[in-house]
Amino acid sequence: MFTGIIESLGVIRALKKDNDNLHITIATSLTNELKIDQSVAHNGVCLTVVGINDNEYVVTAIRETLEKTNISDWKVGNTVNLERAMRLGDRLDGHIVQGHVDQIGICKNIENANGSWYYTFEYDEKPKNITIEKGSITVNGVSLTVVNSQRNEFSVAIIPYTYEHTNFKNFEIGTKVNLEFDVIGKYVARINAYKL
Repeated sequence: MFTGIIESLGVIRALKKDNDNLHITIATSLTNELKIDQSVAHNGVCLTVVGINDNEYVVTAIRETLEKTNISDWKVGNTVNLERAMRLGDRLDGHIVQGHVDQIGICKNIENANGSWYYTFEYDEKPKNITIEKGSITVNGVSLTVVNSQRNEFSVAIIPYTYEHTNFKNFEIGTKVNLEFDVIGKYVARINAYKL
């Protein structure tokens, strides 16, 4: 389980295909604090550390993960948002994040708001995921509050700290992002679907 509060940025150093799997090597200042079998969220995707070497570590993404996230678009040199799993007793500064991406969203608009930024994302409505005004959403692993919730799009406001300490600063119109919708909202939607 995660909170959506990004700890560090990692740089992708290598991508190696192995049948349907992809081994990803990442360099970060967090490496010396990691251990084999530890869960780390990468742009919101929970992956397991399988190797460590100096300041780099390796995780593996399977076909299911590659199909449902933006990992297949990653390139050597890209930066990814990193968060280690929360410890029991920690403050929940963001919201409950599972590290299980629901679908990909696409950046539709970026608006400079004189010291902050508004990012608008659209997503396919067929999976029936929803946002609500002032509800929680995870974008590339970052816990955010929804503004301007629409049927298949929403916006988020980004403060300077988040802009500087995540990969939001690298987004452009058309950038694909990982979306994890609020887990409580997903359960409520599923319960309501069964009542019909």
